[in-house]
Amino acid sequence: MLFLHLLPFEILYDKDAFIYIFLIPDKRCMRKIVVIACLYFFNVLSVKAQDPHFSQFFASPLTLNPAFTGKFNGNFRIAGNYRDQWPTINRAYQTSTAAIDFPILRNKIASNDIWGVGLMGYSDKSAAGAVSFNYISLSTAFHKGLDEEGYSQIGAGFQATYSNMIIDPSNLKFEDQLTPFGFTGVTSETFANSTLKSSYFDMNAGLLYTTSTTDRNNLYVGVSVYHINRPKQNFNSGAEFLINPRSTIHAGGYFGLGQNTTLHLSALYTSQAKAHETVAGGAFEFSTGDPYNPLSLYAGSWIRLNDAIIPYVGIEFNSFRLGITYDINTSVLKTASESRGGLEISLIYLNKKPDSKGVPCPKF
Repeated sequence: MLFLHLLPFEILYDKDAFIYIFLIPDKRCMRKIVVIACLYFFNVLSVKAQDPHFSQFFASPLTLNPAFTGKFNGNFRIAGNYRDQWPTINRAYQTSTAAIDFPILRNKIASNDIWGVGLMGYSDKSAAGAVSFNYISLSTAFHKGLDEEGYSQIGAGFQATYSNMIIDPSNLKFEDQLTPFGFTGVTSETFANSTLKSSYFDMNAGLLYTTSTTDRNNLYVGVSVYHINRPKQNFNSGAEFLINPRSTIHAGGYFGLGQNTTLHLSALYTSQAKAHETVAGGAFEFSTGDPYNPLSLYAGSWIRLNDAIIPYVGIEFNSFRLGITYDINTSVLKTASESRGGLEISLIYLNKKPDSKGVPCPKF
């Protein structure tokens, strides 16, 4: 039986039966047992496990919708994200991505069309590194111009992903280590392999519609589905289960409020199995208006319904945009997390075209 730190509770694991023991720290660092339930280990993972997510979903375009591939004004875009969820718990979740995408065949297709390709790496570690997911994705999208200027476009994107999951038993604690005096550090549990591994191929797809009336506004709406093929996860133990598709509807836009002030809004609804998430909010952009040394500051907030308030601050200078959020838990988990949901940082570099005509593109 092993002991996992996956959430703001602790988990004991037996090879045959899975025992949840929820231990929630109170203000005096005491712990009390809340619930005990017996389930099969991998069945629990298949039911409970959901895709990692970012509060700054707008700053991680290729994990939100493959149709965002190549949808920007520039030669190429590099995006990176890092999230440390529930820092009060020993490395509960640490998620990071790095992606690059760019348009291709500019001289072969119409000037108001875009064909983009992208590559993304994705890492998600939990339980103090005992469980890790690693993904590498290749995506492509074609955006068809609906007018001569390219202010309105409709696009479709596809993404192929290779995923690998690793469970390291050496970082786990087992039932026979737990005594009235704590964990002894010695266990009689053995595994045929030093690690449990599972790999699979995955398919994702999405649609995106964008429109603008001037260079000071933009509206978009999109839908995406990840795990279309419902890939199977197989572990060394022989356990097997299907990964549930994740469906997302998202929309957003920006509007000029004054010469140097812009309001950005965005929202999404996503569902996977029995898990649902609704996020909505916005940020104000304050720019200097200097065309030679452009600088913009951002301040705003998003809300994850029934879960967290997400304040946001950002800065954009030259071709870089840096964003920082910090989730403030408002759900029942706020006691265990001390309302500290997690820090998230995003950084986007956009290599712009010198002759860009400035067609508005989604930003938040």
